[in-house]
Amino acid sequence: MTKPLLTLTYIVEAPDYQNMACYLLASIRTHFPADVQAIGYCPEHKMAEIDPGVIRAHELMGAEIRPMRTEGMWDTPYPHGNKIIAALQPRDSVYSAFVDSDVLFLRPNTAEALIAPGKVSCSVAASMRWGEQSVWDQIYGVFDMAVPTERVRLMRRSPGKVVPYYSSGLVVFPEDAADGGRFADVWYDTALQIDRKTDLSARRPYLDQMSLPVAIRRAGLGWNPLPEEQHYILGGMLRGEPLPADREIFTIHYRGLKIVKELGLMPTVRGMMRKHTGSGWIGNLRGPTDGGAEAGVASGAVDD
Repeated sequence: MTKPLLTLTYIVEAPDYQNMACYLLASIRTHFPADVQAIGYCPEHKMAEIDPGVIRAHELMGAEIRPMRTEGMWDTPYPHGNKIIAALQPRDSVYSAFVDSDVLFLRPNTAEALIAPGKVSCSVAASMRWGEQSVWDQIYGVFDMAVPTERVRLMRRSPGKVVPYYSSGLVVFPEDAADGGRFADVWYDTALQIDRKTDLSARRPYLDQMSLPVAIRRAGLGWNPLPEEQHYILGGMLRGEPLPADREIFTIHYRGLKIVKELGLMPTVRGMMRKHTGSGWIGNLRGPTDGGAEAGVASGAVDD
């Protein structure tokens, strides 16, 4: 049996990420071919908290919600690192992608637009306000590696060209091991070592992003910078601005449903949900034995 080319993965967790995960999944099912796989991951100790409507939405859209062990995976709790733990899980596709739950795909897309042989695809980060450029000497020094000579310009706030620094909101990587090992394993190990061997105050919550370019190099891979249209980061200095009319924006990273509403995109989100589940509201997907709307309120899964 031929392996799927791409699996898109994301976090499904009550209360904050489970509804957004359904919106993301509906956008995947709307804009990617049917052979692109989708898997949501939930910390295993929180699986029982997932709203029944969220579970039903995933069933209707042909996606799994899998448990993953997160407790004890870091020396101290690091919920933001769950994306690395999700990437770490075994899958049978040629490539996988981790996608933040607060992402929406808005145009027809393909796996081929996101993958690059021998490389990890990710967009240049919007900004790097947590540290000066000299911090890379310390980070790469943990692994006795030289700081890369390449330079990039950050997406939003860039003091000129800087050491390569990428967003972890959409990271597409090969599943097979390269010279340095399987990328997801190397990313996890890289983050652990930076966490343990540096005193950087910005390790939390930026550990996932500061470790990303180092892990790419340690795994023996290159980086494939995605065009901004494939990961258009909203909020910040763009708050209140409409999407550019002269560009085809395939993917938005909205960082808060208020921004989706401000852009007038909630009808689009509801429409995608309705197309694939029969309802634009997750609460309507709960069965009669699931406790109805009151159960949704208790679990924090009321539709926005």
